[in-house]
Amino acid sequence: LARAESRRVRTFGELGGSLDLDDVIALVLEAAAALDGADASLVALRTRAGEHVVAALGLSPEEAERQCVRAAGDAHARSVAVSYSYDYDEDEVKANHGPVRGGVAVPLPGDVEPVGVLAIFKRKPGPPFDEATISELEALAGRAGPGIENARRFREARELADVDALTGLHNRRYFHETLAREVARARRYRRTLALVLLDLDDFKSVNDRIGHLAGDEVLAEIGARMRGVVRSADIACRIGGEEFAVLLPESSLEDAEQLYERLAAAVADGPIGDAGELSLSGGITQFRPDDNRTSLFQRADDALYRAKADGKRRAHVADGRAEETSRA
Repeated sequence: LARAESRRVRTFGELGGSLDLDDVIALVLEAAAALDGADASLVALRTRAGEHVVAALGLSPEEAERQCVRAAGDAHARSVAVSYSYDYDEDEVKANHGPVRGGVAVPLPGDVEPVGVLAIFKRKPGPPFDEATISELEALAGRAGPGIENARRFREARELADVDALTGLHNRRYFHETLAREVARARRYRRTLALVLLDLDDFKSVNDRIGHLAGDEVLAEIGARMRGVVRSADIACRIGGEEFAVLLPESSLEDAEQLYERLAAAVADGPIGDAGELSLSGGITQFRPDDNRTSLFQRADDALYRAKADGKRRAHVADGRAEETSRA
């Protein structure tokens, strides 16, 4: 009992001291799974869209998805017994050390309403969780709910701070932080990394012609078109007035060239507001073992300058060995 109480006090202290959402959820899952009779635990958080984000310990992904539906059925009740009627096949039983035979879920309280549910499950035959265990689960949820809500707000605030409000792309600060991190990762693990710098051609004259407010609407549309083209793994940023950058982790020069072509085609796909037809120039390069973030960026910037000097509406590729200019 003394050891369990010491563990609980330590967990509560760690919950209050962390603002990393993943760390908080991991602590909650570990503490819940350590309760008497528990073989697995699950956290299901509600999003603004009404969906559930699920994290689990001791459950397969399929089990977690199925149990989420049952556990989240009434997030306002004091506790909900979770029965199980799914028929496991033989392989699932072996892989999961037996079927889930029951569980209990309790709400994770928030400032106004529950932020989700916390549940524990058992695979061993026997009676359901007793009142003492449910009370411990409720106490854990009572501390975990505010901790999760604070960590989620902190993550959302960080994400908003990383986003350019006009275009919806990542901002300049985020780009330079990520560039340093990705260059270090590419060097350490010998991974590929490509960089594309982009500039809207003759945008100053567009601003002079239609005004800065209309110009902002054009940039917002450019951001939307870019977001529709880049892959989920690509990191698209606005790094200046009409200047953009895309980092492509685990990607080659060919990948970067193809991305430039898609971006250029998206920007040229019909007039944009009062600006009419627009085009993009690009500078493309890839990471080399002797690069740091400055040298990588400078090489892409030099390539962009050459593309501008060569007539715009094109991308210049600089890989440090052979260089060529490609047109969209």
